[in-house]
Amino acid sequence: MDQLLASYLPVLIFLGVALAIGLALMIAPFIIAYKDPDPEKLSAYECGFNAFDDARMKFDVRFYLVAILFIIFDLEVAFLFPWAVSFGAIGWFGFWSMMVFLAVLTIGFVYEWKKGALEWD
Repeated sequence: MDQLLASYLPVLIFLGVALAIGLALMIAPFIIAYKDPDPEKLSAYECGFNAFDDARMKFDVRFYLVAILFIIFDLEVAFLFPWAVSFGAIGWFGFWSMMVFLAVLTIGFVYEWKKGALEWD
């Protein structure tokens, strides 16, 4: 039983260190932060200009569509790098699997292009 509990000691040490670092990072700003900021520093700005409108205004749905499309088509890079590294070991099956994956992505890209999701008018 002692050996079983001793095997959990590194996990407990890790949790203790993580808890200490987390608490230190949450408490430190209250201790060392500057307490009297300049009003100009606290003013709202957008790229160096004063804010044009309310910060709670509704955004056009195209912002979300572009973000989702970016995530979808950016994932292909996450799959292409490991595939390229192990290309010699995976053989023809891996090659054709990636070609099917890229074909599906290409069809999706063409579909989005034809539907006008990439237009910004």
